Amino acid sequence: MRFNKLIYTTVLLLTAGTLTLKAQDKKPTEKKTTEKKTTEKKNTDKKAPEKPAEDKQVTEEIEVVRPYKPILAEAVKLRRSPDLNDVKTYKARFNYSLTDRKLELNSDIDKLYAQEVAAERQTEIINNYVKGAFGSANTLLGEAYINMGRSEDLQAGGYFRHFSQSGKLEGQKFNQQQLSVFGRSIGEKAIFSGRINYERKGLYFYGYDESKPDRNLNPAKQSFNFIEAEAEVVNKHSEDEDALSYAAKLNGYIWGDQLSARENSVVINGYLNKRISSFNFGLAASGEFGNTKDVSTSVTNNLLRLNPYIRLQANGIKITAGINFVQEFGTVSKSRIFPAVTADFTIIPDYLQVFGEIKGDVNRNSMKEFTDENPFLNNNIAIKNSVEKLSFSAGIKGTGGPGFGYKARVYRKEITDMPLFVNNFTDFNKFDVIYDFGNMKLLGLEGEISVQVSDQLKWTGKINVEDYKPSSETYSWFKPQLRVSSDLLYNVTDKLGFNAAVVIQDASNAKIYTQAPASPYIIPNTAIEQVVNVKGFVDLGIGATYKINNRFSAFAKANNLLNKKYTKYLYYQAIGVNVFGGISYSF
Repeated sequence: MRFNKLIYTTVLLLTAGTLTLKAQDKKPTEKKTTEKKTTEKKNTDKKAPEKPAEDKQVTEEIEVVRPYKPILAEAVKLRRSPDLNDVKTYKARFNYSLTDRKLELNSDIDKLYAQEVAAERQTEIINNYVKGAFGSANTLLGEAYINMGRSEDLQAGGYFRHFSQSGKLEGQKFNQQQLSVFGRSIGEKAIFSGRINYERKGLYFYGYDESKPDRNLNPAKQSFNFIEAEAEVVNKHSEDEDALSYAAKLNGYIWGDQLSARENSVVINGYLNKRISSFNFGLAASGEFGNTKDVSTSVTNNLLRLNPYIRLQANGIKITAGINFVQEFGTVSKSRIFPAVTADFTIIPDYLQVFGEIKGDVNRNSMKEFTDENPFLNNNIAIKNSVEKLSFSAGIKGTGGPGFGYKARVYRKEITDMPLFVNNFTDFNKFDVIYDFGNMKLLGLEGEISVQVSDQLKWTGKINVEDYKPSSETYSWFKPQLRVSSDLLYNVTDKLGFNAAVVIQDASNAKIYTQAPASPYIIPNTAIEQVVNVKGFVDLGIGATYKINNRFSAFAKANNLLNKKYTKYLYYQAIGVNVFGGISYSF
């Protein structure tokens, strides 16, 4: 294409040049004229005298022809050759939607409508876990907790735990299994809840006498089985001043050991309360029905309690006045009436409250309670109720600012037939239950402190100081005068945390017989009794947890770090220092 244009342009220029040359051919007349003009120019240079004007005029016509110089526009480069056959025209499409709307001239401010917020994404609830651990002293731990989920109206779940340890002494073994299933339903007017528990404890009578190491070479085995069922209904809280409140609870259990002891119990509790302005009128009632059997003992132990009361609650004052009527029936039949008065005064809201209480009651003793406190009991234990004739307590409680709480109280009790543990004369490693005949007097002081500096640091402490004045016995056996407990929790980071616990117990006294006591046991005989001192102890334990992620955590714990072979009960040494650790999985 460019080459053709070049040829055409060259031909055009040659043609134009030829025509130009022909146009410039001189005619004779033109030559003369040119010579004349030259002559006139020369004469001018010689400054000849001027001639008249007529002689200077030229009568010939002169035609001046210049060469043709074509001018071309600058070339414009096209990136592509145009399509000369494309003759289509573009027509845009428009869609119109006409709205027939009335023009409103309104200067009022329109109402603003809140924009709906998108539904918040529910956070993932991790309320189930399983954990397992093992360590020294043949420690084995397995634990699991399961809950059905997020529902607030219906809750159900289960819990299981196994823990076992063994020491260096012959038969120094212990294991415990717990299984619980529970449920809760919240209705429009009432809340229903229930649970079923099973518990088993296995152990040996491993009592060890250092002065006579051959006394118990083959410890006997013991185990306890406990099944419990409970149901409860409570009305929901109402702001109505004239509302009627009620609650009912039913509890029953069956207990037995490996030998021949058996016990069953059914407890029914009821509560009614009517609120009228600042006053509450109510009645609390309960019935306890139980029976304990062994080879040579059988006791039917039933109680009926009625507690009518009136309560004033207004302007930081809460006073409850009533009576506690208790009827014993079964093996023993007797009626008693005790005062039931409580008072609570708010001196500085949230910071200082003063409280007091005067009451009396009958405490129903049972093999289940005795074995929970001391599992090394003998068979054919005597069961008898204790009477708390008159108890008085008063103290203060409140907070000292965010994260600080306290409570302190002083109390005095007068108890008839207080149960005590003593070593059996024949089997030194088993305990009998005797009762301090008469009125035992107890004066005590209790204090609690809770300090939470932040989410990372929390400390709690509790102290009990008690002074026992027995009625018939020389001492209140195995009753220490000082007990201290403390717990510390410190989270270094969100993943790493430490905890520590300490238990301090003062010395106590135990009684052993030099001769067989009278049976049945009525009053103590100091002539055949020997008092033995049970040393106090300090049990220190620490633990640590590390959160690997949202699912897995690792933990470790060490008990009895001071490795003290202390005894809570005579001849029964605690397991020395033991360390165990494991993994926890949450889901």
